[in-house]
Amino acid sequence: MCGRYASTRSADHLVADFDAIGSDVDESLRPSYNVAPTDTVPVVRVSKSQGGRVVDAVRWGLVPSWAKDLSGGARMMNARAESVTEKPAFRSAFARRRCLVPADGWYEWSPKPDGPGKQAWYLNRADGELCVFAGLWEVWGSGEQRVATCSIVTTAASAPLDGVHDRMPLMLAPERWAQWLGETGEADAAALLAPPSAAVLAGIELRPVGPAVGNVRNNDPSLREAVVPVTEPVTLF
Repeated sequence: MCGRYASTRSADHLVADFDAIGSDVDESLRPSYNVAPTDTVPVVRVSKSQGGRVVDAVRWGLVPSWAKDLSGGARMMNARAESVTEKPAFRSAFARRRCLVPADGWYEWSPKPDGPGKQAWYLNRADGELCVFAGLWEVWGSGEQRVATCSIVTTAASAPLDGVHDRMPLMLAPERWAQWLGETGEADAAALLAPPSAAVLAGIELRPVGPAVGNVRNNDPSLREAVVPVTEPVTLF
């Protein structure tokens, strides 16, 4: 599952990172340390009309084109890799409208072993580079009512991340971006719908953070700060 994440790179930064030809993001998109469903987020997609990758701003929480309204989007912030090719809400987007979702890192919650409540965790790449999630995008409505939305594809988590949550975003290495976006001529991206390798997970840092991230009104860099000094790898339970 991925219910909150951080996304602070500028559109110009993302254009350079993803070798995009431009950006359709306006100045209303601000860095966020606590992205929540229905927020506007940057994605990277292929624009046929523009002839290449573009950075775009969409609403997090996919709404199928056939939905009556936008109200169900928050519940479809994630799409399970195991069923994304078959579930009616996602199968059309998977076949034709895949995207990349850039993130600094993401948050998860796990039960506290020594008491009630849950412990919040921030997960990111230890080398400081972007986490890039597999995503799907869709357009709901028409004319001035058109709204672009997206979902993050998730997969089963492996150790040690499964000590925090049994699901995680499907992370894509740079050499997989073109295949996911459909740029390589390979019609089937289903081969990428697999749990992460040990090499990928070895580069992920797990950081215990405070409970403030649970409130969507809190949005600043302190949300990612460790609640205790982390001087060695964290042992989960």
